[in-house]
Amino acid sequence: MTDVVAAPGLLAACWRNFILGVVQGLTEFLPISSTAHLKVVPVLAGWGDPGVSVTAVIQLGSIAAVIAYFRSDLSNVIRGIGAAVSRGQWREPEARLGLAMAVGTLPILVVGFLIKTFWPGYSSSPLRSVPSIAIVSIVMALLLALAEQFGPRVKQLVQVQGRDGFVVGLAQALAIIPGVSRSGSTLTASLFDGWQRADAARFSFLLGIPAITIAGLVELKDALGDPNTGGVLPLLVGIASAAVVSWLAIDWLIRYLQRHSTWIFVVYRLLFGVLLLAWWSTSAAN
Repeated sequence: MTDVVAAPGLLAACWRNFILGVVQGLTEFLPISSTAHLKVVPVLAGWGDPGVSVTAVIQLGSIAAVIAYFRSDLSNVIRGIGAAVSRGQWREPEARLGLAMAVGTLPILVVGFLIKTFWPGYSSSPLRSVPSIAIVSIVMALLLALAEQFGPRVKQLVQVQGRDGFVVGLAQALAIIPGVSRSGSTLTASLFDGWQRADAARFSFLLGIPAITIAGLVELKDALGDPNTGGVLPLLVGIASAAVVSWLAIDWLIRYLQRHSTWIFVVYRLLFGVLLLAWWSTSAAN
């Protein structure tokens, strides 16, 4: 099996990026790893790995959705930070949330910079291989199960501190590894740290805004120069489909976690990992 495929025509590229956008929207905010699915789905479809740059740019659609969905929260955060800077009111919930978002973004920025600078072959490294994604998915499913089972679930978003941002931010940095899931790692860390499920999800969404936006903008130039994208129009199609589906996924997940546990995602990730290993083993044998 090879990831090298011929560059698609414009219509084919639009269709592919539309599907990638749907996959991105469905998986970015659910704790099941968008990176893993964006790697596996096109490979299974015979399109080859779309690459780090294309997937990062399509994620901008998810950022548009989360900004629109949480526009009121973000507006309050901006006003809270402004008041804190001018009057030193850092004890207000909105200011503390903004500080936690800033602190929580630092770990993934540092890790991303180090990889971009010192690991030029990362996009084709063994970490992005199918067996690696499968194993990581299984491991993260087990960690989420432990967090679901033993997390006390008492903390709410209004109680957030800078320390919370750093702890969850360290978990977010693990999402550099395909299969980890940014939302999955942050949700798992939050549950271990005592957050209520829905509040953990809201903070995960908000924390992802700076990191995913920066990653998408950094990779934009490389994505536009990739012949497999088909140009600007297919990328815009992917971004648009990701935005619409992401909005729906965010709304569904918050409502779901208000009444249910995360066990459905634990089971899905276990099955995903096991089936992926089985498929890879069969393909390798042939």
